[in-house]
Amino acid sequence: MLPEIRQKEFGKPDEKQVYDLIIIGNGVAGLAGAMYAARLGMETLVIGEFIGGTLTLTDTVENYPGFKHITGIELTDKIADHARQYDVDMELDDVTSVEKSDCCFIVKTPAKAFKSETLLFATGARHRELVVPNIENFKNKGVHYCALCDGFFYKGKTVGVVGGGDSALKEAIHLAEFAKKVYMFVKGDKLRGENINLERIMGDKTFQIVYGTSLQKVDGTARLESVTLDKEVNGSKTVKLDGMFVAIGYVPNSELAKKLGARLNEKGEIVIDRYGGTSLDGVYAAGDVSDSQFKQAITGVGEAVNAVYDAFTYLNEHEFVCTCIDPTYIHMKSGIHLTEEMKKVQEK
Repeated sequence: MLPEIRQKEFGKPDEKQVYDLIIIGNGVAGLAGAMYAARLGMETLVIGEFIGGTLTLTDTVENYPGFKHITGIELTDKIADHARQYDVDMELDDVTSVEKSDCCFIVKTPAKAFKSETLLFATGARHRELVVPNIENFKNKGVHYCALCDGFFYKGKTVGVVGGGDSALKEAIHLAEFAKKVYMFVKGDKLRGENINLERIMGDKTFQIVYGTSLQKVDGTARLESVTLDKEVNGSKTVKLDGMFVAIGYVPNSELAKKLGARLNEKGEIVIDRYGGTSLDGVYAAGDVSDSQFKQAITGVGEAVNAVYDAFTYLNEHEFVCTCIDPTYIHMKSGIHLTEEMKKVQEK
């Protein structure tokens, strides 16, 4: 019989300590990275505004191994509960800046400053906002970016989804549980997504898909009432809607990494090597903020674990003379974190 797992909370961060690793971002990638770092004996701090990240806004997850059907909130709760079993510190706050000082990195929040010898950016991505005239006047007044958050308010009503990718498909499928009609306004000539999601939409009379179109403007008084397209739908370019949900992709949260000097690609993603390393020594990235090909919870988790193992190796191969706290502070890493688990890995 397996021993009962002790329940515990995340540790309280210490501004005086020089951490082995600070993970910026506490979504599933950051939490998984923290768990593995702690198992390797690394002093680890995770900083982020709220636990779980954007996956908590996902209605249904069907492609995470071990769970045929689970909500985003349930999955992130399970991963967070698992991470809590290890010695991981957590600071629930926004990171305002990251600086390099002598041998260590200084990560600042509005009220505190923490120090670390390596960094892992797991900052994820945010919804790309639709830019059309007058749209800001209707944000959260008929224009939304999260069907899970706001779809319930459109029970029995007519809504539209802007976008043609898998995220847009998932939004539309969720909205169909409440709305009587769901328009999909697709810029291209076809929908792109997993077959299982395409099959749920095709042939269902709840959905009307409009291909090759772009929104020109939104209209209404106190709330959204209609949108204008660049092509006719049912004999008119104006479509009456009670609500509209935008799913046109994501923007990587890479601003902090850019200011630190990490290389980004043309999409603003942090460029990483096969170990998760960036163009800066001791700095790693994982998940949606990186330039990895696939943007899924499972791939982000794997990338974070990969990066943590390389950070562990990096620390054990370098001697750090830290003047972040005291000029005489010497942190010799060589060999001190070689846990039994890591020894087994190295022996293979």
